[in-house]
Amino acid sequence: MRKVIQHIESIFDVLSDGIYITDKSGKTLFVNKRYEQLTGLQMKDIKGLNVSTLLEEGVFDIILNPEIVRTRRPATSVQNVRQSKKVILRGYPVFDDEGEVCLVVTFARDITMITQFRDQIAQQRELIDSFNERMEHMAQEQTRHPRPVFESHAMKRVLELLQRVASTDATMLILGETGVGKDVIARLAHEYSPRDGKLFMKVDCGSIAENLIESELFGYVPGAFSGASSKGKPGYFEIADGGTVFLDEIGELPLPMQAKLLRVLQDREVMRVGATQPKEVNVRIIAATNRNLAKEVEEGRFRSDLFYRLNVAVLRLPPLRERSDDILPLADTFLDRFNAKYHRTMTMTRATRHALGNYGWPGNVREMQNLIQSLVVTCDGRSIRPEHLPPHITRAGKSTPYTPPAPEDERPLKEIMADIEREILQEALKRHGSVCKVASMYKISRTTLFRKLRDVQDGTHEDA
Repeated sequence: MRKVIQHIESIFDVLSDGIYITDKSGKTLFVNKRYEQLTGLQMKDIKGLNVSTLLEEGVFDIILNPEIVRTRRPATSVQNVRQSKKVILRGYPVFDDEGEVCLVVTFARDITMITQFRDQIAQQRELIDSFNERMEHMAQEQTRHPRPVFESHAMKRVLELLQRVASTDATMLILGETGVGKDVIARLAHEYSPRDGKLFMKVDCGSIAENLIESELFGYVPGAFSGASSKGKPGYFEIADGGTVFLDEIGELPLPMQAKLLRVLQDREVMRVGATQPKEVNVRIIAATNRNLAKEVEEGRFRSDLFYRLNVAVLRLPPLRERSDDILPLADTFLDRFNAKYHRTMTMTRATRHALGNYGWPGNVREMQNLIQSLVVTCDGRSIRPEHLPPHITRAGKSTPYTPPAPEDERPLKEIMADIEREILQEALKRHGSVCKVASMYKISRTTLFRKLRDVQDGTHEDA
């Protein structure tokens, strides 16, 4: 035993852990060579110094001695040494013959590399989570990606403008009533752009709670707020990096978030909640609203600088009532889609199609989609008849494009037929807004169409 005590310091030096021994007051009595290697602190420099003094001088940021002496129990903690080392401490009390603490022996193990590996793993996990979120959004988009259906000249002009601006990567603003199909046009703009194949992310600004919208859009760092994930979370702009972010109903965005969005547009940067450094993002922004943003700016509910940033490439989608040529093609498309979805073979009678074509559709395309889906699900048999329609649509279908002559009308049949022709042609022009469309629909030339309208107005009734 005497030989062991004689060589005790040499024994301590061969241990793989650093050893730091103090008396009960904290005075440094001994450190082994492994401790010197771990921390860079030399025995000759710290022997005799109190650990409290070393703590005050910033040599390290935590000590265990006072707690161990007070509690008479072992303690563990992580200590940062000023040489950028991180060590884990495990301290134990040593008792004298009277049962009092006389020494504190602390073992130190280097965890700097472990911490670095943990940080790297956390970063890799964040990248994997971000990738998984991208894949989830892409999978969702692929399952619900309707194509635009239109026959009207108004929508053809919109699509011509869309094709011109989609390839420029300019910020787009889509205006139109609720349910008019702004999201379909936004997706189409993404497909026509160089970012096709990257993520298209739709964000409904009106459906996110105001206290969550900042963290959803811009993300947050670990521990940014109560309930935040310990790993942090990327926002929509980071997830869609390289792709397109569609901000639907941007007029609902709170003013503080408008200022942050302006930074994305101007500087291509986002600042996570709780972060001190911005992150660069490369996204194309497409915005949409059913509000009059110019009026919102005048009334102080929308930032003028953001409005001008968005007002670069503007597409105005006409409501369905102003493009009646699209009504029946859309109805047929929805009927085919929901027949396939619910394994039905429903058809629409001529009277039903007439009613749908004459209805004003205040809810636009979304109203029609919901109606056709409901009819396919609820109707008996294989035919959708007028009695299956809601009363307000049935009433629209009962209107006729001309007024039958009274029984006592004694005019020549040629005059009566000419009046009927006139009402049919005028109603068709009013509904379709195109002479070419009406002439094609009734298989007559434009000259004949103009002559029939003119002859009626002049009071002459020649045959075509």
